[in-house]
Amino acid sequence: MAKKIVVIGAGFSGLSAACHLAAEGFDVTVLEKNTVPGGRARFFSEAGFVFDMGPSWYWMPDVFDQFFERFGKKTADYYNLVRLDPSYAVHFGPGDKMELPAGMAELEALFERYEPGSSAKLRKFLSEASYKYQVGMKEFVQKPSHSIWEFADWRILTSLFRLQMFTSMSRHVRQLFRNEKLIKLLEFPVLFLGATPQKTPALYSLMNYADMALGTWYPMGGMYKIVEGMLTLAQELGVRVELGKEVRQIRIQNGRAQSVQTTDNSEFPADVVVGAADYQHIETRLLGVGERNYSDQYWASRTMAPSCLLFYVGLNKRLTGLRHHNLFFDEDFGRHAQEIYESPQWPEKPLFYVCAPSVTDPSVAPDGHENLFILIPVAPCLEDTPEIREHYYQLVMQRLERLTGQSVLPAVCYKRSYAHADFVVDYHAFKGNAYGLANTLLQTAFLKPKLRNKHVSNLFYTGQLTVPGPGVPPSLISGQVVAREILKT
Repeated sequence: MAKKIVVIGAGFSGLSAACHLAAEGFDVTVLEKNTVPGGRARFFSEAGFVFDMGPSWYWMPDVFDQFFERFGKKTADYYNLVRLDPSYAVHFGPGDKMELPAGMAELEALFERYEPGSSAKLRKFLSEASYKYQVGMKEFVQKPSHSIWEFADWRILTSLFRLQMFTSMSRHVRQLFRNEKLIKLLEFPVLFLGATPQKTPALYSLMNYADMALGTWYPMGGMYKIVEGMLTLAQELGVRVELGKEVRQIRIQNGRAQSVQTTDNSEFPADVVVGAADYQHIETRLLGVGERNYSDQYWASRTMAPSCLLFYVGLNKRLTGLRHHNLFFDEDFGRHAQEIYESPQWPEKPLFYVCAPSVTDPSVAPDGHENLFILIPVAPCLEDTPEIREHYYQLVMQRLERLTGQSVLPAVCYKRSYAHADFVVDYHAFKGNAYGLANTLLQTAFLKPKLRNKHVSNLFYTGQLTVPGPGVPPSLISGQVVAREILKT
């Protein structure tokens, strides 16, 4: 009989691991506490609007392509992908907007308008970022990161300086560019990685390559179409997905997981257990003290990536001047980053992001209406009250009106907020985090929480709190990496 594998959590990493293991002939069951699969990438519909609840940027299309290709499929078998052009807009003030074109020649021309002579520097910057992307995505993220010795390869060691692991993103960008708007543009992708640009390795300019060279895409119907595609693939491979099954305990005997028990008193026998839910929750709530990889003190000392305050807003009219993705950088970038990372607090004058998918996709809002997803990045583990949420709702909506020159608040016909307390309730998110562990140098690769339990021989972990890290593409890869490790046992 095929070995029974139980995967806890139906997010991207859990579904990825399930697909890879089922394709190898294992009997795979996925247990998901929520009634909708997808983890942070769930969706909900209300009043004719369809809202993606979490990820909204489709970057690194090659990672998605490679995932489906491993099973003889294509992304087009499951969803219709379109490239956005412009990729996104950056608002620096009323009437002061930069739109990022998808074409490289147009992008170089844009840089020249802001800083004469900068197009050649952009080519140099993206050439270096391309190298980092190729090495990072083909070498680093594919490793299980059990120990430093996996990286003791002369080719990798000699590339460390070329990868700029020891140069900050801030310094790297400022060595090439002087215009503050271009600098903000190039630094923004690292805002969610867990440190200021001054403390983030320049390795992460690979994100700029993903942004500017590989492009910004969108699956028609919403980001949840990716989850639907993975779920369909999983079921085609024979995976069973059980929704509304919250895990209460992993039952251990003689150093091996025997079964997984859920809160409704169901029990699922297991030859292997894959924890694709929040790593810290699995350790501290589903295992005994002697069965954990890490102590409470260890988790308390981790540096977390940001959480966020989200608003899902439906309008009874269309707006002008918005693109699919919109960044509002009319306030001090450095100060907001300090309020997230250096002195955690609710920001006084936050930057914010607005996704308006109805600009591209009429299916996500009623005719003549607009669908808005508004995000403010904030520090994890902050006090989260209805009064605080309402303060920031009014703040960003009034700024949205001022910066786009139109009335917005009176047109709101649907509104829902989502923040720290919701991340804890829905995902057992440690400290209410949205993006996992910060990508600091001391929390990279083999310094991340291990993907294998050292006390329970058949318990493995996957997802944004282990290797390779947070984000949708890394989560897909994490599921693949853990599946390869299970195949070795």
